[in-house]
Amino acid sequence: MGVWRKWIFPILRIAIFAIIAVALVKVAFFPTASAEADPAVPTGSITEPVTEVTVGSIATTVVVDGSVSADPASPGKATLAGEISAVSVKDGQSVNAGDALGTIRQEIPQEPVATTDADGNVTTTQPKPKYKTAAVTAPVAGVVSSVPVLVGQIVAVGDVVATVAPPTFSVTGPIRPEDQFKLVEQPADGQVEVIGGPGAFTCTGLTISSPLAGAEPPVADPSGAASTGPSGATVRCAVPADVRVFAGLTAKLTLAGGSVDSALTLPVTAVKGNAVSGTVWVVGSDGASEERAVSLGLNDGTRVQITEGLAEGDEVLEFVPVVDATDPADENCIEQPDGSVYCDESAVG
Repeated sequence: MGVWRKWIFPILRIAIFAIIAVALVKVAFFPTASAEADPAVPTGSITEPVTEVTVGSIATTVVVDGSVSADPASPGKATLAGEISAVSVKDGQSVNAGDALGTIRQEIPQEPVATTDADGNVTTTQPKPKYKTAAVTAPVAGVVSSVPVLVGQIVAVGDVVATVAPPTFSVTGPIRPEDQFKLVEQPADGQVEVIGGPGAFTCTGLTISSPLAGAEPPVADPSGAASTGPSGATVRCAVPADVRVFAGLTAKLTLAGGSVDSALTLPVTAVKGNAVSGTVWVVGSDGASEERAVSLGLNDGTRVQITEGLAEGDEVLEFVPVVDATDPADENCIEQPDGSVYCDESAVG
């Protein structure tokens, strides 16, 4: 054992250190010869990502931020010009549709009657006046909210005799013009979720209305809530009678825009355009891309339906090419760091 410690191990250590030293000398002073890369010749390559047209299902929805509002009061209007002979209701009174709100009496003038006696004297008498009456009835069931007339007051056709506020509510909210493209067919109802209120429910009688050209802009909401401008559209649907809500509650209204199975689809990043029509860049067998117009269908925000212009398996650029509008059009012009463009006038000629 003493021989190993005294002679063998020291010799092995010396041999190992010698091998390491030789290797270091070889690496430092005698590197393996290799061809140096020419810095003027690019060694990398840039490839644009490509995607394929695939078949799948696509569905789209539109979410509208809205609120619960009481349906507006309906006016009971005079259908006859004349004098208010009776007021049948008062503020706060409950009425049914068709109940009498008041009565209008119109005097019908009578022609004087002339009579001649035996002596030939003519006597003219005025007959008693005749009257025509008409009842003003409640247009809807609800509570009388105002009675702006008095007995004996003269009214014209169309004047309001009383207004009736129905005990019904609606969900209303502004819808953006671009979201209307997602509604291939206007839905008849929507799904409502009231913040801090009842669970989700279906509202019916859904309508989308837009102000007509030249209409006055809406009055600003004193509460600070956002309102649609003169060019905006509004969604409205009726809250079911058995759902308890209050005016002013915030709500989210979800509209089904449509769905389709076995549709040709592409990522929205590959299409220039979001609705009706768009443009893609089709990649050919030689790797070159060609611009092509396509027709678009549903768009769920991630993928868009291609209805015309492409077939399954076609390859297109995954991202729409972007043209740098700041690049100088003339090759003899150089864009400066501050954005200005310098042109060599002698080269431009």
